[in-house]
Amino acid sequence: MSDLETLVGERLVFGLSGPKLTDADIRLFRDTRAGGLILYRRNFETPEQHARLLQQLESALGRRLLVTTDHEGGRIVMLGRATTIFPDSLALGTAGDESFAFHQGVFEARELRRLGVDVNFAPVLDVLTERYSPNIGIRSYGKDPAVVTRNGIARIKGMQKGGLSACAKHFPGKGHSPLDAHLRLPTIDSTWAEMRATHLPPFLAAVEEGVDCLMTSHPIYPNLDSTRVPATFSRRIVHEYLREEVGFSGVIVSDDLEMGAIGETCPIGEAVVKTSAAGHDLLLVCHTEPAQRAAARALLDAYRAGTLPPKELEASVERVRRLRERRATRFEGGAPAAEPDAGPLARAIATRSVTVVAPGRPDLRRALNGRVGVVFPRFSDLAPRITIEPEIASETAYIADAFGRAGVAPTTSLVGIEPTDAEIATAAALAEASDAMVLFLFDAHLYASNKRLLTELQARARALAVVLMRDPYDAALLSPGVLGITAYGFRKCQLDAVIGRLLHS
Repeated sequence: MSDLETLVGERLVFGLSGPKLTDADIRLFRDTRAGGLILYRRNFETPEQHARLLQQLESALGRRLLVTTDHEGGRIVMLGRATTIFPDSLALGTAGDESFAFHQGVFEARELRRLGVDVNFAPVLDVLTERYSPNIGIRSYGKDPAVVTRNGIARIKGMQKGGLSACAKHFPGKGHSPLDAHLRLPTIDSTWAEMRATHLPPFLAAVEEGVDCLMTSHPIYPNLDSTRVPATFSRRIVHEYLREEVGFSGVIVSDDLEMGAIGETCPIGEAVVKTSAAGHDLLLVCHTEPAQRAAARALLDAYRAGTLPPKELEASVERVRRLRERRATRFEGGAPAAEPDAGPLARAIATRSVTVVAPGRPDLRRALNGRVGVVFPRFSDLAPRITIEPEIASETAYIADAFGRAGVAPTTSLVGIEPTDAEIATAAALAEASDAMVLFLFDAHLYASNKRLLTELQARARALAVVLMRDPYDAALLSPGVLGITAYGFRKCQLDAVIGRLLHS
């Protein structure tokens, strides 16, 4: 195998198809010389199985990989056992103490290093604005660039102190993206002046702090690069600005090149060549073997044909190798386990983040001493797709326990993540039979059925509290007299904190 093939492979980060290593997986990594692995929920069953997967792959290849994952906390958690599930970043930003972010970074570094992870694609440094942001929302620390910067930098310091490389994302900032880049190609019209005022400061601070990696974003920024290509393909944004003007010397990582935003633009082979030409070091092709092989082949062909410069290839590979060589061993710190002080920290963040977004009626507390009805989403339906804590997946038992601690014995009606007409009717009937209702609402601004559910309960409940379980945008849909409350997420620590405030305030 030629040196060129080895150099090209060092820059490729691929995902595996499942939790067990297959001959096809080994062939893929052997044939392409891919140097990086990204871990998803589909690869993780238990810490023991996970360790075997990594050991078997590296043993079969006879070389060390750069092992990465998306472990943002909150709703983005890939390795859901032997780790602490922290609240979403918007909860942490609301809690108002960046020492929480630092300690979270230290704890997650220790937990992920025990699981063999080298690089965590976190934190999100996107800044929210008044413009609705699908997909970022509670993943951001907030609307204030100073708050995002303080918390993001504290977490980066904690992670890297704990021996884990951080990767801040999504440069140059997409907290105001009008579309979800997983699905469609967004356009962001901000000028350089607007980006420097609001969206770039957290990233520039991360560079100053010595963050190991930065991940770019897929939207088109026509006022930053007049060629109107996605930032992923923009040499102006990636190489000229980030590498040369800002002086970032770490590893620049693409977001997943199999996302819909890129698929809309060009085939994967062309995409990986354009992403390399823009100035990225690591190229992520996360999901399917045909795309992964096509990406490796196209990149190799481009260097063989002289389309891409070999000097930049060598510089990229040197940066990637330095990153990988910082981790002397695969698993550090003993057997996989959650840090003992991490759970109390997660609960403290959640408690401090509870926010009343609509004041409600003054007699709600008295009504909660009577007949209480609860409408709660069937989170177990989501468990095949995202990490759901076992306690939350046992929905009725969770509600009985959480309310029971305050001496309240509610009647619980479960609804789908997108409720059916029959489920809405059952919930409405419960509202009419109850003195007070508590609705745990899952994104009524996105799902018409959840909006109908909210409308029905607002019309029928004598007294109503609505817990906003994801992005806080549903606050705009609440009627006068309805209490709106949130902890900016649906993790157990967050729901416990909201219920505690609801029943004890």
